[in-house]
Amino acid sequence: MRGNLLVLLISIGFFVSIDLYVFSGIKALTELTQPSIRRIIHGVYWGFSVWSILTLLIMYSGLYTSMPAWLRTGTILVTFMLLFTKLFFLLFLLIDDAQRFVQWVYGLFHSDVQTTNTDKTISRSKFLLKMGLAISAIPFVGMTYGIIVGAHDYTVRKRKLVLKNLPNAWNGLKIVQLSDIHSGSFYNKAAVERGIELVMKQKPDIIFFTGDLVNNVATEMNDYLDMFAKLHAPLGVYSTLGNHDYGDYATWETPQAKQDNLNQLIGIHKKMGWDILMNEHRILKKEGAEIAIIGIENWGAKGNFPKYGKMKEAYPGTEHVPVKLLLSHDPSHWDAEVLKKYKDIDIMFAGHTHGMQF
Repeated sequence: MRGNLLVLLISIGFFVSIDLYVFSGIKALTELTQPSIRRIIHGVYWGFSVWSILTLLIMYSGLYTSMPAWLRTGTILVTFMLLFTKLFFLLFLLIDDAQRFVQWVYGLFHSDVQTTNTDKTISRSKFLLKMGLAISAIPFVGMTYGIIVGAHDYTVRKRKLVLKNLPNAWNGLKIVQLSDIHSGSFYNKAAVERGIELVMKQKPDIIFFTGDLVNNVATEMNDYLDMFAKLHAPLGVYSTLGNHDYGDYATWETPQAKQDNLNQLIGIHKKMGWDILMNEHRILKKEGAEIAIIGIENWGAKGNFPKYGKMKEAYPGTEHVPVKLLLSHDPSHWDAEVLKKYKDIDIMFAGHTHGMQF
């Protein structure tokens, strides 16, 4: 709890520092506007700043987990969209301040230089700030489009895999892989339903899901359990956990509450008819030929992503199988461990590559 409080205080300090610095640019741009309009602009700016701080407090308290999904998702997304927009504008502020600092230092050593270019300098400064404000709006517009349109713009990407040890009986196997569903971010059930229909139109022989079913808590799946239970394939649906599935990014009253949440999520996988692989494997047979599916819990080599996965538990028993397919959420696992210790694994199916995580 103390560690989380420190993170909260640092985060608030970071947000406030950015707000104060960016406001200096907003104030410079609005100094010649009518007082009433200027007050409105300043009020809106600080209103969104207060919004951001309240969002941090809500996230810290854990109250956001009980908010409706659309409100929870919208609140967090708007907050971070505003942050990215401010950071872009901040870059132009830094350039402007650096330019003025250089001029000030130059003036210290050239006191005989007259300030005839003051007006031009101010004009250039205003132009730079205006350009910065315009350019910083681009990521805001882009992210807004991504949230409203791109979030449900599901795309099928087809890849042909050539595995040299694959038995002839398994040639033509059609695998559909899904990953990073993050159900807590859904706000359009009809669009999600269309995504599931798109999967089933591929007529997969087998389906792999490689983690991050939720953002933080198992209850995010309450409205979508029946929907995702429609995913099925002749050889089954096999799944594993991602870094978001453990509840590590939520606040829990007790360790047991966190464990109960994880148990509930594992139960959801099973209720949907998915075979969740928790550091274990399955061997499939066809016409006497075998392939192995190995699934481990999250194992990340980069940043602070957890290492719950245990290959030493999942791998034994597959040594004799000619082809081994690994489900592991974090792609960094491949180079960090698999290639070094388990060189006979033919391919790894992963997720985690969105949101600048990898």
